[in-house]
Amino acid sequence: MSIEEIVEKYATDVDGGYGAEENLLVITLSTCMWCKKCKRFLDEQNVKYKYIDVDKIDPSDKVKILDHLKANYQERISYPFLVCESGHVVGYDIQKYKDLLKM
Repeated sequence: MSIEEIVEKYATDVDGGYGAEENLLVITLSTCMWCKKCKRFLDEQNVKYKYIDVDKIDPSDKVKILDHLKANYQERISYPFLVCESGHVVGYDIQKYKDLLKM
């Protein structure tokens, strides 16, 4: 299964009026306080995004997602891991989110 198929299968869409062109995807853990804060921030800013709680998906698909992130964005994986057309942010950092999304 390709990364696109995995995202299609597991991603939860969150509607918003801002940032649709960025094709924003956030890789999270369902129990992570920083991941929850990231989603809350994006919700409060009315940002359209998708997220995948990797602790709730098939382990082999999780490995594929993490391998893709390491190969294409950054070797160090930390959550939340935000990816969009303009770049990526590893970890919870409101200012980096604002800079990346030009808010």
